Amino acid sequence: MRYQDSDGSLDLNLLRTFLAVHRGGSFTAAGQLLGLSQPTVTAQIRALERRLGRELFERRARGVVPLPYADDLAARVVGPLDALAAVAGGVAGSPAQPVYLAGPAELLCERVLPALAPLAAGGVEVRAAPGLTEPLLEEMRGGRHDLVVATSRPRRRTLPAEPMMDEEFVLVAAPAWAERIGGRVPGGLGGAPLVTYAEDLPIVRRYWRHVFGERPSCRAAVTVPDLRGVRSAVVAGAGFAVLPRYLCLAELASGALVPLHEPDDPPINTVYLVRRPGSERNPHVAVVRDLLLHAAREW
Repeated sequence: MRYQDSDGSLDLNLLRTFLAVHRGGSFTAAGQLLGLSQPTVTAQIRALERRLGRELFERRARGVVPLPYADDLAARVVGPLDALAAVAGGVAGSPAQPVYLAGPAELLCERVLPALAPLAAGGVEVRAAPGLTEPLLEEMRGGRHDLVVATSRPRRRTLPAEPMMDEEFVLVAAPAWAERIGGRVPGGLGGAPLVTYAEDLPIVRRYWRHVFGERPSCRAAVTVPDLRGVRSAVVAGAGFAVLPRYLCLAELASGALVPLHEPDDPPINTVYLVRRPGSERNPHVAVVRDLLLHAAREW
């Protein structure tokens, strides 16, 4: 088995396997991505380490962790290897497969899927899956998703990520609660029930730190692990909440919800569209990506 060309340069197969391990987080996941057995992946990584004179991964019980040199190597080879993969995929001329897309349930249902509706009649097949960003990115590294709408930038540089939109957060309540609170925030919120996404109040804590410079002292009265449920409960009069503005535009316009505070510098969160390297072989992935980035300009 040859791992080095006659001129002393590295066999590209070694680098492809290395990049698959770096993305997938294990030799097994890399083998599944490449159609190789786990022993073959292991042998190729060992051959590359001998060739480079460096250890690339720390072996652990549940996979591998890239060492600093591996991160640097991945950043240097990802662009050229992905470009070669895209060319090879285009030459092959294989029929387009479904586009596997994932992201937060609220964004998928309220913005992403409506934007993609015109593609269905054009023969573009989409398979959408809801979930939280970190688990979805791990699944992407294993090849499960082509595109992920992520609420944070991936930590690994080998997952290409493009800014998609900025979520602005707003403190809201139904009119009855807004009248009782009377604009006294945050102090006047002490007696009002809080409706939130999770027990540890991630969105509320971020809003309080950014706007009021302190930690929230309130506890959740109602917890719903879906921001659409939080919105519904607050509209019904359950209490107050912090919501992304895009999710409650209609309710704010109709008066069903009232902003309790409108700071000059509201907290925002950048949402990214992350692409699985190698997904360019399916031309419909680029179609979905381009449409989403265009539509997101209006979100």
